Amino acid sequence: MDSALIPKGVKRCPFGLFLVWIGILQIPFLIGVIAYLVCWGLALNQTYLNNNYPFGLWIAADLGIIALGGGAFFTAFLRYIIKIDELKNIVNFATVIGVMCYAAALGILAVDIGQPLRGWHIFWHANVHSMLTEVAFCISCYFTVLLIEYLPLVLENREINKFGFPRSFAHHLHEAMPAIAAIGVFLSFFHQGSLGGVPSVLYGRPFAYREGFLVWPWTFFLFILSAMACGPCFTILITRITETFAKKQLVKRNVIDILAKISGWLLGGYLVLKIIDTISWGVSLAPSVGAPAGSFYANQPYGWWVLITEVGILGIIPCIILLSTRARQNQPLLILACLLNCAGIFMNRWIMSVQTLAVPVMSFDKFFSYHPNWAEWASTLMWVWLSAIVISISYRYLPIFPQEKELNPL
Repeated sequence: MDSALIPKGVKRCPFGLFLVWIGILQIPFLIGVIAYLVCWGLALNQTYLNNNYPFGLWIAADLGIIALGGGAFFTAFLRYIIKIDELKNIVNFATVIGVMCYAAALGILAVDIGQPLRGWHIFWHANVHSMLTEVAFCISCYFTVLLIEYLPLVLENREINKFGFPRSFAHHLHEAMPAIAAIGVFLSFFHQGSLGGVPSVLYGRPFAYREGFLVWPWTFFLFILSAMACGPCFTILITRITETFAKKQLVKRNVIDILAKISGWLLGGYLVLKIIDTISWGVSLAPSVGAPAGSFYANQPYGWWVLITEVGILGIIPCIILLSTRARQNQPLLILACLLNCAGIFMNRWIMSVQTLAVPVMSFDKFFSYHPNWAEWASTLMWVWLSAIVISISYRYLPIFPQEKELNPL
């Protein structure tokens, strides 16, 4: 029965070995489920969040995961709107990755709001003056769009595709994909930017506060650009991890090279704007409110090394690798660049949420440190294991990689 579900013309590992793999992933996943139940049953006092740190690991991870999931909307944009035909060989997998990233984002928010049974209040009693309302609507709607993009892959499973209606429905969905992708790009554009705008409109937090264009602070645009720059790198990274476990090449290197090159140029543009923004903030904005830039880096562990690491090690280095043809075609260097780029996004989101709250803004304020506890880590990492399970099942039973047959003839 299992062999009948596997796409025709490809080889998969024995079913017993696959079950062992899924069983191993279930162990840390179930630990995460326990953490969720603890937080929901005994409230958020089971975490190290407090009045000084209402934003902690969950929010920083949420922002980072959403940025990584940007690979789905940007790859779809390049494939269906810009018409880069080669990307048809990886856009399916980018969609699967996007589905899991946004499922993780919504799942983490479900534990972070403290009372998930009241989560519907976001939509029914919407605060129209809050950026987070627009973020909640856009993320939910874009997750729906991703599920619609994922549906044709499910319908193209060998057994399901035998029936006329699923086959016909999948065909019509493929025809409508450019329009669906355009809707997804529109929704992603605004919620990626609004996530950057949330800390930047906090007048009482000059570390994050920014001026901007009309109603949008500069970080609105920086968040969009950084998501577009790191999303393709995350897609490349997960593709290479999948190839390692599958012990076969699934995508031609020219496809990977296109994504890497585009990511490099976008990362370069982002770094230029990020450096200009940082200098402008340090020279003009911060001193104007009586807070020299150095005062925001006076408390450890948030010293100047944070800025140097984010922009230099996790920004400039991967940018150089991605823009160099020779370095980009060196697989270990390419993986290193993707890792550094993705780590840089998480560090940026941590800085814009946790460090923003950590920096004292009044003379009588004290510096309070924060580190996540086991419940925060387990509930966050739970989505890593669940994503691995879903990706494994999708790879085994769905036609995700169009080039697999060509690259791995039986």
